Amino acid sequence: MSTLEAIIWNILGYSAMPLIFLGGFAATAVVACFLIDKLGKKEH
Repeated sequence: MSTLEAIIWNILGYSAMPLIFLGGFAATAVVACFLIDKLGKKEH
């Protein structure tokens, strides 16, 4: 069980950083598109 746990923690450790980076990038893109859409409709 300890070997399995070590493998699981290694996978979680290595996958956490890209997931956080991609998740933040996606959230920023969604917020940016939302703000651009709202500002564009208000201006016109």
